This record gives sequence, structure tokens and C-alpha cells, in this order.
Amino acid sequence: MTRTSLQVSFPGSAGDDLAARLDLPEGEPVAFALFAHCFTCSKDIAAATRISRGLVAQGLGVLRFDFTGLGASGGEFANTTFSSNVEDLVRAAAMLRDRYRAPALLVGHSLGGAAVLAAAPSIPEATAVATIGAPFDPGHITNLFPPHTLAELARVGEAEVELAGRTFRVRRQLLDDANAQNLTETLGGLDRALLVFHSPTDGIVDVDNARRIFEAARHPKSFVSLDGADHLLTRAEDAAYVATVLAAWARRYLEDPRLA
Repeated sequence: MTRTSLQVSFPGSAGDDLAARLDLPEGEPVAFALFAHCFTCSKDIAAATRISRGLVAQGLGVLRFDFTGLGASGGEFANTTFSSNVEDLVRAAAMLRDRYRAPALLVGHSLGGAAVLAAAPSIPEATAVATIGAPFDPGHITNLFPPHTLAELARVGEAEVELAGRTFRVRRQLLDDANAQNLTETLGGLDRALLVFHSPTDGIVDVDNARRIFEAARHPKSFVSLDGADHLLTRAEDAAYVATVLAAWARRYLEDPRLA
């Protein structure tokens, strides 16, 4: 199936212009999906690109975008929080709703997985949600910061931190907001089909997070083990597997007869 890739944009939570990519199949999409990338990543990270292309091959349209202050999007990363990321997702869904069709499927990788869970109640058209290597507690990102950075944040309120080989300026509000989140109630009232992907050998977000997400949610819910995969799904075959399984699972919950 051929595809078209469109560069689009929309205003984010702080009013900054957010850069997005909308991948479309040939003909009318059977449904639209919204993809949230991992913490400090971008919409063009290999896993996001490969999973999106795999879903497009199954007839879905997929929107992925750079959160505020990341990739090609405007704004300052230092001003963002988990809550602002959730609002970015809600605004991305609103853009799809206004210009195309609201997303029926929400997909999030790593912290993006926690964000789509938090955003789902504000996107009523979404009937299915999938997480990939997601933390149960958004405050998990604290574990990515070395002790001296945490000390500097506590002392002066902002600091520079190196994450995935890049340097970011962060403010204490990022960790304060993340640590204030509690997804237990959200998961208990999710009222969406849920698919949890996680690798038992994930060295960044322990697989116990998947257990906690799964146990907090109500049925219908499913778990898929990504045996041998790393956190970022750097192997092409792992991302392709996620896309194939995700598309097959979503057929049960997306309302287009062409998926039956």
C-alpha cells in the first residue's frame, strides 16, 4: 500500500507552533491514530517512524508530532511538564478532529505511553489505547537524572542534564509535575481497550511497570511481551512486530468495516 506523508502543524499547549507529520495510506484511512514519542525524543525517531509506516500499511492514518521544545517544534523544553505534554496531545487530537477525523487509536512510547493514558479521557473518540515500554508512574523520569543534577534542581530550580547524548535545560517544575501524577484512577476508569507492550529486558523502564499498568486497568486489556527488544526498539524487526500486532489487535475496536 502506498502512502503519503504530509508536514502539518498546530498550536501546542503554550501557543507555540508544533511540527507534525501525517502519514496516510492510499485512499481513505480506515481510522486515524495519534502517536506520542518517548521522553526527549522526536517524531522522527526510528521506532516512531517504523511503527507509523506499519500502521499505514494496514490502512490507518497516523499523526506523530514533536512535543513543545523538541525536534522541529517551537517553544522551550525547559518550560514543559508532563501536564503540558498531555495538553499537546489533546490539541493534536483536536487538529485531527477539525481537519480530518478524530483519532480512534492512541499509541505512546515510553513516557509518551503514560501521556496517552492521561490524555485519553479528553479524547472521547479514542476507543483503543496502546502503550510501549511505558512507566506506570510519570515520576519515573527522575531516575534518568544524575544525583548532582537533582541536587542543583532542588537548590536553584533549573539545571542542564545530558539525556541520550543531548543536553537539555530543565526546571524543577518538570519533576514536580511528573511526581504529582497518579494514573491509578485514570486507568481504573479508562473505559477503552488497552494493549500494553513491554520488553522483559527493558533496561530503562522495568517490566514491572507493565504489570502495574495492566493490573490497574479494567478489561478489555491485553499484554504483549517484546522478548529481546530494547527500550527504544532500535531493531527494525521489533518495531515491525509492534506495528503488526497493534494493527491486528485494533481491528476489534475500530469501527470501520474494512478492518473486519
